[in-house]
Amino acid sequence: MEEAAAHNGSAAGAGAPAPARPPATPEGMALAYGSLVLMALLPIFFGALRSVSCAKSKNSSEMPETITSRDAARFPIVASCTLLGLYLFFKIFSQEYINLLLSMYFFVLGILALSHTISPMMNRFFPANFPNKQYQLLFTQGSGENKEEIVNYEFDTKDLVCLALSSVVGVWYLLRKHWIANNLFGLAFSLNGVELLHLNNVSTGCILLGGLFIYDVFWVFGTNVMVTVAKSFEAPIKLVFPQDLLEKGLDADNFAMLGLGDIVIPGIFIALLLRFDISLKKNTHTYFYTSFVAYIFGLGLTIFIMHIFKHAQPALLYLVPACIGFPLLVALAKGEVTEMFSYESSAEILPHTPRLTHFPTVSGSPASLADSMQQKLSCPRRRRQQSPSAM
Repeated sequence: MEEAAAHNGSAAGAGAPAPARPPATPEGMALAYGSLVLMALLPIFFGALRSVSCAKSKNSSEMPETITSRDAARFPIVASCTLLGLYLFFKIFSQEYINLLLSMYFFVLGILALSHTISPMMNRFFPANFPNKQYQLLFTQGSGENKEEIVNYEFDTKDLVCLALSSVVGVWYLLRKHWIANNLFGLAFSLNGVELLHLNNVSTGCILLGGLFIYDVFWVFGTNVMVTVAKSFEAPIKLVFPQDLLEKGLDADNFAMLGLGDIVIPGIFIALLLRFDISLKKNTHTYFYTSFVAYIFGLGLTIFIMHIFKHAQPALLYLVPACIGFPLLVALAKGEVTEMFSYESSAEILPHTPRLTHFPTVSGSPASLADSMQQKLSCPRRRRQQSPSAM
């Protein structure tokens, strides 16, 4: 996860002085930072909405990945090891070859993520008589009674069309590394992350955000590791926008950036609060809108502090207190703190998925558990009649 920062589009070689650039104009900076804020809000808002319904899909590739408190506690450690490993790789090996391998890896991931993102929108443009055929990609291991499914992915002709369109963007990114192609992939990664990564409860969200709060502050203020990796890493893991767009047009190369982690991590917490709102059955989205406004406030404060002190800022330093503090104050005012921290997302919207078997305990009464099991047994697996990403 990178910090909010301003940087040049092409990093200077080791030991070489950075080329002198004219300072960005106030209009250029305002356009760049305003665009970054808007791009950060889009995947959070629409990803949260899609997270509510994605668990209802019977396609195993679309089932949300549930983050438990144990996962949340380990995540900052894993992220730190990964970040330090990338830093050492860039110091030891040629940056050109590392970025070539990463470009191929993110080329494939980006196409799949973008295809999944645009599929619901593209389905509206297909005519009713479109010849839509169903396909299934199935990989198994073993034979007979020992046969085990490894991959079971169902898709249709509409999905193949979306995949072809996404491949055009992928080739554009691979050949040109253009900032627009980078942002299309970055937005797709962010939206998919918010949609498919589910926190199981608010306590887990607090553990995750709190741990990454410390992680972000340490690696930005304590070392130059994160800034170095962010500037050397040529992959769509950050959103960028040129500060000299007004002067150079689409060929601009003096970028401001925002790491995808500063979008996805608060985003999955905001999505959790939306699902909590829905569980209250009050036809209001108070906690979702509160946390959404808190994110805007935190990100705006990040940009303001960065502009004042002229130094890269760990965005989670400002986002975490805002995204946790604002909804908590609302819960205190409404007397719903107990309901907020006792809410279990996994029990609320995922009773039909096999992921419940991964939890050591299941919340709810024995009668409710029996009802959930009965519903699961009475709903045989059917072939999907729509595209895998149609919500």
